[in-house]
Amino acid sequence: MDQRKRYKKKRRGTRRKRISRQERQIQLMMRLVALALGLIVVLAAVLAVRGLGKRQDQETAAQAETKTEETQEEATPTPAPEPVTITVSAAGDCTLGMDEDFDYDTSFNAMYESVGDPGWFFENVRPVFETDDLTIVNLEGPLTESEDLQEKTFAFKGDPSYVQVLTEGSVEAANLANNHSQDYGESGYEDTIKYTEAAGIKTFGYDRTALLEIKGVKVGLAGIYVLADGMERTEQLKEKIAELKGQGAQLVIVSFHWGAEKENYPDDTQKALARTAIDEGADLVLGHHPHVLQGIETYKGKKIVYSLGNFCFGGNSNPSDKDTMIFQQTFTVTGDDVAADENINIIPCSISSESDYNNYQPTPASGEEKTRIEERIAQYSEGLTEESGGEKQTQEEETSEETEGSTS
Repeated sequence: MDQRKRYKKKRRGTRRKRISRQERQIQLMMRLVALALGLIVVLAAVLAVRGLGKRQDQETAAQAETKTEETQEEATPTPAPEPVTITVSAAGDCTLGMDEDFDYDTSFNAMYESVGDPGWFFENVRPVFETDDLTIVNLEGPLTESEDLQEKTFAFKGDPSYVQVLTEGSVEAANLANNHSQDYGESGYEDTIKYTEAAGIKTFGYDRTALLEIKGVKVGLAGIYVLADGMERTEQLKEKIAELKGQGAQLVIVSFHWGAEKENYPDDTQKALARTAIDEGADLVLGHHPHVLQGIETYKGKKIVYSLGNFCFGGNSNPSDKDTMIFQQTFTVTGDDVAADENINIIPCSISSESDYNNYQPTPASGEEKTRIEERIAQYSEGLTEESGGEKQTQEEETSEETEGSTS
């Protein structure tokens, strides 16, 4: 009995020792696992710190590089724009065609057929236009085959092929905002745009402006038709100049169709609109419609040519006043700055190379005729600049400059 008890007691002791050994092994394994996990956490932390430091180093280096580039850019000044000179020639009314009730034998159309050469019409002025940078005319009458004749006292129309008169004459731009551009309706007007633009001549006027790039300078052109609305065209004028400026125009020229026929002096509406144009940013103002010459005004250092007169004018086979001119101005443009100067050239002309009738071939005047036309322009200009408070220039100085720069 005692021996059996001793045996049971011994077995219980052996079992306790085995359990105790297993517990120690488990505890040891748990410690090893905990240690391994700790090492992993420490290693991950070390790697994270190293990665963050590397990223910070990269960002610091990038920032330093950016600052270095900015410093270099600041240290290297932007080159100042070079001054560019642009010579603009302007001529008056070009009606390349006729009214259907005109005598055909003395018409522009008959002359075109007779000479058989579109280059003949501008032959005597082409040397002037070829040597400038931009020639602008007022194209007064549609070039179309449309039969949509409007009810008017005079309605002009020319064959689309007549556009060659302008291309052969070295004309680059034409104003269409006038009282004859739609003599054959909207279709005739659209045809004129189509044929003229296809020939490489920029058209503008009414709501259409033109932007040309000449020698790297952006030149903006706007045409305003004043006859029907007078001063009500003021808002359109401002909008069109702002539109051109918004498109980057560095030089802005506004062409007005205005005034009273056969009047040699501008009316109050002409003067007000012209000066508003310059106040809004125009660099040159051109005018047409009176069919005769008017004066030239200097306003805030800018020129206003109130009426250029007729030029290649198919609207009359023998007008009593054949005097006209080519107005030239050479602008110096530096970036967005247009220098205020007196670099102008007034070239007195006749609308015809024949004195007793209109053969539609504008020709520079010479000798006494040239002097007579110069004196007329000076007479019509007298007082305009003083009236506007612009820069005064004596008649003697104007005549001297015009004589020196004119082409005979």
